Amino acid sequence: MQLPVPSIRQRGTIALAAATVCVAACAATPAEPVPFKAVSADRIVKPGYTEPASGKVAVDIRRERTDDVIVRFRDALVYVDGERVTDLMNGERIVFYLTPGIHRLAVSTQFDPVRELQFIVTADPRYTNRASVRFDADHRIVLTRVAQ
Repeated sequence: MQLPVPSIRQRGTIALAAATVCVAACAATPAEPVPFKAVSADRIVKPGYTEPASGKVAVDIRRERTDDVIVRFRDALVYVDGERVTDLMNGERIVFYLTPGIHRLAVSTQFDPVRELQFIVTADPRYTNRASVRFDADHRIVLTRVAQ
C-alpha cells in the first residue's frame, strides 16, 4: 500500500506547524510561583550587610524564578558598594540593611559584565526598597528597582 504524497501547500503547513511547536517548546516561561527562599548563611561572604541595626533600612533583592535551563543554574553574584556580598540562585532572596542614601547595587555572572544600579535607600514608606534580578531574552543578567 502506498501513501499519498502531500502537496506543496500541505508540506508547507506541516513544516510551519512543526516549527511553531519547536519554538514554543524552547521559549522561556516563568516558573510556578513559590515563595522566595533566603540565601543560606554559608554563602554570605560579607555578613555585616545582612545584620539589622539602628538607623538602617531593609533592602530586599530577589532573584526571579525561571524554568530556562540556560540561566536557571547560574549564580548571580551580588555586590553592595563595590564589595561582593553573596550570590543568588534561582528563586532566592536576600535582605541587606543599609543606611539611607545612595548605594551602588550590582550583579554579575561568570558570563556577564557587572550591571550596576544607583539605588536610593529611603525610610519613606511611599518608596520601595526592593530590587529584582532576572535574565533577559538574550540570557543577560538584569537588575531593576521594583514596586512593592
